[in-house]
Amino acid sequence: MPVPQALSGLRLPVIAAPMFIVSGQELVIAESRAGICGSFPALNARPQETFDDWLTAIEAGLAGSGAPYAVNLVAHASNDRLEGDLETCVRHKVPLLLTSLQKPGEVVKAAHAYGGLVFHDVISLRHAEKAIEQGVDGLILVCAGAGGHGGALSPFALLAEVRRIYSGTIVLAGAISTGEGILAAQAMGADLVYMGTRFIATAEANAVAPYKQMIVESGARDVTYTNLFSGVHGNYLSRSIAAAGLDPANLPPPEPGRTYVAGHKREKPKAWRDIWGAGQGVGGIDSVVPVAECIDRLEREYRAAWARMTGLMAHNGRAAP
Repeated sequence: MPVPQALSGLRLPVIAAPMFIVSGQELVIAESRAGICGSFPALNARPQETFDDWLTAIEAGLAGSGAPYAVNLVAHASNDRLEGDLETCVRHKVPLLLTSLQKPGEVVKAAHAYGGLVFHDVISLRHAEKAIEQGVDGLILVCAGAGGHGGALSPFALLAEVRRIYSGTIVLAGAISTGEGILAAQAMGADLVYMGTRFIATAEANAVAPYKQMIVESGARDVTYTNLFSGVHGNYLSRSIAAAGLDPANLPPPEPGRTYVAGHKREKPKAWRDIWGAGQGVGGIDSVVPVAECIDRLEREYRAAWARMTGLMAHNGRAAP
């Protein structure tokens, strides 16, 4: 299964997921320089005029390293910045564009014109089929347990179904926070993994200290899956919901025409400012550390997992692959 040349030299097969507010210039540079592919949502650069400055700063921070980076573009009619942000990405020849929500055909066309790649978020086989029709270079399978806006399907189920119809690059997302998880995803047939929550608890992340500490102190049981705050199902830290005055176990159903986030009827609490996103992999995170130290640990875990698998193969009387 192919990994595009732009991502073939990564120290670990990891794309850092673009996180609203949390992923800033400092985090992206640290991630990419440490050996994975850093990314951020274009919408994090506010106002829009600063987006060009962000890309210039990231390119300067990565100069001479050959390290790739990625930008997330929300391909949706509600995103009135899409056209302008895409033009800026084309001008900078961003190596990898990560798209979500609606059809990414126009983004694919623009990126391919300069040699860029486009990976698209999907949560079902139907979404995967539509993205393939649009000519994307890779699929990001956002499965159960993923931080932020996550799907509901098991990675075992979705990955197997998509692999039957697609031989291109697959990135797996969903509660992956350790080196063992990275290797497991590859064993299942993924080429790369998407890892977001793990990098919230890093020194370079643009998250407030209480948010980082709550990541460290939480486990899978402390994550609530709901569509109340954005209209799209996502995973959030239960304690942040409680701190906003709501009962995570008894959340009210969303009301038509009323939202807690983007729109003319914006009201508190707001995701992702007051209600903090996190995946079910939080239980594998026990400290707030610099990105470089985090990736060092992930590599040690990854290599140790390889060694265990080699030992199992030898025990069963077979050579390791």
